[in-house]
Amino acid sequence: MTRGGRINQAEDPERKCIVSGEVRPQAGLIRFCVGPNGEVVADVMNKLSGRGFYVTADRAMIDKAAKKGLFARAAKQSVTVPPDLTEQVEAFVLRRVLEFISLTRKANAAVMGYEKVKDWLQNGKAVVLLQSSDGSERGKTKLRMPVENGRYIGCLTAAELGLAFGRERAIHAALAAGGLTTRVVEEAARLEGLRVQSTKQDGDEIALKDT
Repeated sequence: MTRGGRINQAEDPERKCIVSGEVRPQAGLIRFCVGPNGEVVADVMNKLSGRGFYVTADRAMIDKAAKKGLFARAAKQSVTVPPDLTEQVEAFVLRRVLEFISLTRKANAAVMGYEKVKDWLQNGKAVVLLQSSDGSERGKTKLRMPVENGRYIGCLTAAELGLAFGRERAIHAALAAGGLTTRVVEEAARLEGLRVQSTKQDGDEIALKDT
C-alpha cells in the first residue's frame, strides 16, 4: 500500500512535503496553513482558505517541521506552533476514519463480527479487512485478506472500531468496494503514520479470532 492508501492514484494531485522535499500524492499528506492569529492550523479536510503547505502524514515528519522551524519557512512569516499539533492532527484524522466507516456501514457496504466477516471474505465481497490493534493474539484463524488488491487496516483499537459500528468494541470488520471504502483506506493510511505505535498493514496478514 502506498502512503495515503489510494487504490487508484491516477487523478490524485501531487504536492511537495516541506520536510522531506519529496513530491507525493496529496492523499498521503497533511495540509497546514496559518490562522489569523499566526498559529499553524492543520487543514485535514483541505478546505481552509489561504496559502497552504504540506507535510507527509507521519508523526516524525510533523514533529520535525515544528522543531526545525519549517512551518515558518514555508509560510514566510513568524508562526506559533501548538505544542500538541501532532496530537490534534491524529485526532482529526481518526475522526474522519470513523466517520467514513460509519457512512460505509449505513450504505450497507460494511459488516463487523467474525462470522459476517468470514462470510464476506469467502464470497469475495470484502475488499478491505479491518482488525483491532489490541485484539487478542490467541488462536489464529483461517481468515485472510482478499487476495487481489485486498487491503488490511490494523491501526484502530477495538473501542474505536466499535464506535464506528455503534458498538462498545469490535475486533473484525470488512468493507465492500466503493468510493467510501477508498476514503476509509486513504484516511486509515494517514492515521497509521500518525500513531506512535501502529500495526503494519500487510495484505497477507492473518486475522485474529475474537475471544
